[in-house]
Amino acid sequence: MGNGPAPFSDIGKRAKDLLTKDYNYDHKFVLSVPGSTPMGLTATGLKKGQIFLGDISAQYKSGRTIVDVKVDTYSNVSTKVTVHEVMPSTKAVLSFDVPDHKSGKLDVQYLHPRVAIDSSIGLNPSPVLNLAAAVGGSDILLGGEVGFDTASASFTKYTAGISFNKPDLSAALMLTDKGQTLKASYVHSVNTSNTSQVVAEMTHRLNTLENSFTIGSSHVVDRYNTVKTRFSDNGKLAMVCQREWRPKSLITFSAEYDAKRSEVGPKWGLALALKP
Repeated sequence: MGNGPAPFSDIGKRAKDLLTKDYNYDHKFVLSVPGSTPMGLTATGLKKGQIFLGDISAQYKSGRTIVDVKVDTYSNVSTKVTVHEVMPSTKAVLSFDVPDHKSGKLDVQYLHPRVAIDSSIGLNPSPVLNLAAAVGGSDILLGGEVGFDTASASFTKYTAGISFNKPDLSAALMLTDKGQTLKASYVHSVNTSNTSQVVAEMTHRLNTLENSFTIGSSHVVDRYNTVKTRFSDNGKLAMVCQREWRPKSLITFSAEYDAKRSEVGPKWGLALALKP
């Protein structure tokens, strides 16, 4: 096994990122202003159809504590306080929204060289409890996750998974949807520099015996340009073209065409991320 802890959320993450990350069919703008002081600011604007959404985020760092505050266009205020090393190898995160007084949540994460445990509890009279645990490292990871609603005294989810990772490949098998869906994914690097990768994901629904699959690829053309493609058995074909036109500043174009609905035009999106 490799060195270092890995949380349960890492199982299948490499394939998921290749198939979903940066695919955006709206118009998005992000401006990040890292300050010379511990304070940093980020402004985000999103045009979704005829609706415009925006928010301003601020982050303050002091020692082991990080405070994130976000205000959106509807005057909702989201706050997250992260404290590292509250105990050895333990991180605690307190989050809440204003004016939603039932949104409070406490997350505690414990990372050991071979074990990772994530737990969360809602800070309200009838909280939802979540617990995820994983054993292994960067090469082999085995874990599970459960969610329990104290109001209805019922499980909201239970998931299990295993993954095998090497620098040039990644394979994962997960049982999700309360044991009703089996999902397998595989990522392979075409060259030794990992600049070209192919990915495949297959889903089998045990209750209906339905199968679905998605294949994709990612290719780093040069140090500034990356191209991604994705095709699903439902007839949807998508691609992403991303260019780093200055350090840490990206412009990303995404498009998707549904071959089974040829009467509907393709969807497209544009995202601009600036970091002075």
